[in-house]
Amino acid sequence: MSGKPPRAVPRDVKRILVVDDEPRMIGFIRMNLELEGFQVLEAHTGVKALEVIRTQLPDLVLLDVMMPELDGFETLRMLREFSNLPVIMLTAKGEEDDKVYGLELGADDYITKPFGSRELSSRLRAVLRRADMPSASPEQAVLTIDDRLSVDFNRREVIVQGNHIKLRPTEYRLLYHLIENAGWTVPHEQLLAKVWGYEYRDETHYVRLYVNYLREKIEQDPSDPRYILTERGVGYRFVDFKHKDEADE
Repeated sequence: MSGKPPRAVPRDVKRILVVDDEPRMIGFIRMNLELEGFQVLEAHTGVKALEVIRTQLPDLVLLDVMMPELDGFETLRMLREFSNLPVIMLTAKGEEDDKVYGLELGADDYITKPFGSRELSSRLRAVLRRADMPSASPEQAVLTIDDRLSVDFNRREVIVQGNHIKLRPTEYRLLYHLIENAGWTVPHEQLLAKVWGYEYRDETHYVRLYVNYLREKIEQDPSDPRYILTERGVGYRFVDFKHKDEADE
């Protein structure tokens, strides 16, 4: 084994943690990501992954679902107790229930095994772009929708009847774009491109799922929403609160 010290990694190089109990899978991912210019960290168990996340601060985690002892779902649940670090789940099943469950726990995306190097790179870069999206400017920090709902863009949370509710990163981005276009119907394809990336333009279930998450957090009755309205077959529209006072006069 060489006694040479490790090479210094430039500050702008993204650090990707790959968590999988299959060495061959880690080797495949490492080879492809290093060719793309990423630095790759690795962990073979969920427990080790949590340790690496706390000590080495990666920029994104590729997390396998099927692992012994602490599986990917439980690892993600524990991770979300202390971090909003972007996570892409790796699943061999490709079943809708597993995908939805991972997203509900706070995953940012998933990739179904087997996958190619182009899909891996495309999905990873899209998630990193979303994670790098800047906060709103200071003058937009707190926006009052009505006497029940406000949005704190700097803290990325909603305030519902005085209660502060934290938004997950993807929930925040979706709400931001809906509010930015309040009063206008935003097509599914536009929301997918803005929030998830152009690569996701056909994944309409992402929008539906995260609109449901937002409604659970901000609506008094999610089954009869007053803020995020469905324009069937087209997209979604946030209520036009900006001109409400003018309409009431």
